[in-house]
Amino acid sequence: METQQLINQLAQILGAEHVITDEAELRYFSQDVFSEATPPVLVAQPANIEQLAATVKLATDANYAIIPRGGGASYTLGYVNEIENAVLFDLSRMDKVVEVNLEDMYVTVEAGCRWESLHKALRDTPFTTPMWGTLSGLTATVGGGMSQNSVFFGTGLHGTAADSVIGMEVVLANGDIIKTGSGAQKNSLPFLRHFGPDLTNLFTGDNGALGIKGKITLRLIARLAVHRHASFDFPDYESALSVMAQIAREGLASECFGFDPFLQQQRMKRESLVKDVQTLGKVISGSRSLLGGLKSALEIMLAGRHYMKNVRYSLHVTMPHKNHIGAWQAERRVTQLAKRAGARKIANSIPKIMHANPFMPLNTMVGPQGERWVPVHGIVPHSKAQQTIEALEALYEKEKSLTDEMQIGIGCLFMSVGPSATLLEPVFFWPDKLFDFHHRHVEKAVLDQLTPAPENKPAYEAVQRLRAAAIDVLAEHGAVHFQLGRLYPYKQMLNEENFAFLKQVKNTLDPHGRMNPGVLGLGLD
Repeated sequence: METQQLINQLAQILGAEHVITDEAELRYFSQDVFSEATPPVLVAQPANIEQLAATVKLATDANYAIIPRGGGASYTLGYVNEIENAVLFDLSRMDKVVEVNLEDMYVTVEAGCRWESLHKALRDTPFTTPMWGTLSGLTATVGGGMSQNSVFFGTGLHGTAADSVIGMEVVLANGDIIKTGSGAQKNSLPFLRHFGPDLTNLFTGDNGALGIKGKITLRLIARLAVHRHASFDFPDYESALSVMAQIAREGLASECFGFDPFLQQQRMKRESLVKDVQTLGKVISGSRSLLGGLKSALEIMLAGRHYMKNVRYSLHVTMPHKNHIGAWQAERRVTQLAKRAGARKIANSIPKIMHANPFMPLNTMVGPQGERWVPVHGIVPHSKAQQTIEALEALYEKEKSLTDEMQIGIGCLFMSVGPSATLLEPVFFWPDKLFDFHHRHVEKAVLDQLTPAPENKPAYEAVQRLRAAAIDVLAEHGAVHFQLGRLYPYKQMLNEENFAFLKQVKNTLDPHGRMNPGVLGLGLD
């Protein structure tokens, strides 16, 4: 089918304004945080799962590849590719909270629903989802969280986004809509994940290689009303990682994360913690009492940002509980663990502000001087975290002449994921020209303060090489990854039998390889 014929047929279903062919818009949709590649031939914007199914079938029948995109806050080539004949499906119009069922304890959303929107829908109820959002949740979608898997708020206690899902409605390459979990029972509701083989699990972390999520149902749990926050300065990685692991094992924190000295100074340089009056207002309004909120806001103002000046390895902990005594006991235990490891307690501004104002604009995609930013990550068992950090540090030392020459700064975020895992996220900063993507997602007030850098291809290529080397180090230490996209060599990391099985599943669900070819190493042949 000629492209214009496909455009006309899609426009009949979606409306002409929701079939995008403008070159500038197509260029924007060919970029993620780090990369840009071949623009799609068009962008389709369905309004519901029925339109999604009908238009996916049209495109695959016409021999076009299908590329799903949620909020776009990705950096691993999940929807950026070199495929010449591709239709990108932008799910931003499929953004509704479909049902909040407080009796049966689940919530159903469309795949394009942002985490912030879900949070708002549940705010006035006594319930929440176990993992309730990512740091990029102002932009990132629930569907993206299922396809990529994701972490942050609630992750310390409840694991990843995929651990919170009950069921899905997924559009396959041929346009069929399948349901998973109890929702697949003809007369039932989507209240339980398990009904026969766990098909829900098949579509979590698949990066859209097996199907496009249309609707997602998440379980609800009681919201813990009381939160205590604590921050610490540790003398080294070893002590910080050791305490973080013990906090995770004892189930003391919903969020437990830290920064190395370089990364925390990057964050603190950007803006004063007290500059945004709205942030302080949210700290006050988020407190259970006006007096408590005022006290917290005053403590943040008095601490400012200078208290982090001489901090080495910081750890930030949020401890929820159903009552004040339990929360206080958790904080006392965390403080005891930290002090035994040689840490000192510091102002708890960072976890307080993040809890009160969880979903911020994507301003951290640029450094304080306008540098480009990109991370890479790996998840390892607690027992391997320290040796993995040491191997990464050895890599950076080996490449020091390159990073000095190209003005590349490297920091690291670390956090606990459930009771057994540590996530390590090396982060790279370098001077380079910003993409259209940055100009659309970083606040104008932030961009106006920056000095634009010219295009810096040598530094960009050096960062590519360093990221690849870091991924190799992580692989050697048994790390696994979320947000695999086309960046992480998933095929090479798996044993042959596992990949052969996955390929059989792919061939059954998508025999012509139309669904996001290349992610997970699938569909290119």
